Amino acid sequence: MTANQSPDKPQVFRSPTAVVVWVLWLLFAVGNWIDLAVQGRDHASAVAAAILLLATGAAYVTAQRPRIIADKTALTVRNPLRDHRIGWTGVAEVDLADLLRVHCRWAGPVDAAPGQPGGTEHHKVISAWAVYYPRRRQFVAEARARRAVRSPGPRRSSLDLPSGARGLPYGAAVSGPETSTAGAEAERIVRVLSERATAAKAEAVWASGTAQAAGSEAAGKTRAAGAVAETRAAGTVAETGTGAAETGTAAGTGTEAASGTAADSTTALDAIGWPDWSEPLKSTWSGRAIAALVIPALILLVVWLL
Repeated sequence: MTANQSPDKPQVFRSPTAVVVWVLWLLFAVGNWIDLAVQGRDHASAVAAAILLLATGAAYVTAQRPRIIADKTALTVRNPLRDHRIGWTGVAEVDLADLLRVHCRWAGPVDAAPGQPGGTEHHKVISAWAVYYPRRRQFVAEARARRAVRSPGPRRSSLDLPSGARGLPYGAAVSGPETSTAGAEAERIVRVLSERATAAKAEAVWASGTAQAAGSEAAGKTRAAGAVAETRAAGTVAETGTGAAETGTAAGTGTEAASGTAADSTTALDAIGWPDWSEPLKSTWSGRAIAALVIPALILLVVWLL
């Protein structure tokens, strides 16, 4: 799996085999199109060119598009026809089956429309086509290792020496299953994504606590400003007797001061630049991927009917 390692850019995980297949197919298709353009002059050549175009669209969708993008705020899983994006706090678990799986858990909106679930917890498992895990091969290797461990030791001669004809040498350790390159890389990607999700959740908890402390401080300043405003208003009424007009002015002054204090607190929190890790799951169809299949299919249909 390929991934860029720059800390300032999103990490992209792809299958190197899929990239090689895409490049080889593209070269093959371009070569055949050039040959058909030079030598082909009949209807069969046009149909063959349209079939190559449709196959190229399928190769793009299945080999070039699938990838996993891990940026600062969210995880994006790009499959052949659909894109899934969820904030790091919504990533409950990342594991491996035949493909890499992302277990998502997020809360619905509190102010949901009538008829829609609001405030409830949602769960979904997303399989990523970009990371393949050879699970069956791992199971076969583990089964062979277990059989080797359970097998009896080497036969020994009458002189208490290992015969060496069969079995392992005396005292030799049984090696475990060798993890394939694709399997080891898939496990590494799972560790990287799990660590990023855990770190984002910890930072989100810390940011939430800091924001609550800042909110409490802002509320205390607001109450203090309101009390000062009321005291000044009462003093103004007692001394001048102007009544409700000056009282309203003083109260308005206190409200403006309190609003300014709260706004200053909010601005200070926003200036820290905390990212939003709580983005809910958003699944969308890829218009480009659908067009890569539909348009060549329509072209092939038109050419075939001509």
